[in-house]
Amino acid sequence: MSLEQQAQEILKIAEQHGVEQNFLFLTTFKRYQVQLKILEDLKKKIEESGALVTKEYVKGRENLYTNPAISEFNKTSTSANQTVAILIKIIKSLRTDGEDDDKEDELLKALGIK
Repeated sequence: MSLEQQAQEILKIAEQHGVEQNFLFLTTFKRYQVQLKILEDLKKKIEESGALVTKEYVKGRENLYTNPAISEFNKTSTSANQTVAILIKIIKSLRTDGEDDDKEDELLKALGIK
């Protein structure tokens, strides 16, 4: 299942839980989608360029460096993990009254939680 298909499935389940119109849920979920796309792009760049890159200085001298995409990938991964933690909090706080807390939550399951 593609990321877009998974996102549509999550939104469908969110609708069943009544959270799909919540501003905080929507903006946080969209931010998470952007972060996943950035991670996908960075991963491709790392695979193309490798872990080490060269930088050429004046007079043609080259130095070897760690690919800066690796650092950005790590930062974005950390940020995406924090965003999904916020999504989980939003979902749990917006559950409709009367839902059984012990029951498996479809929305959290779709996000890969539980």
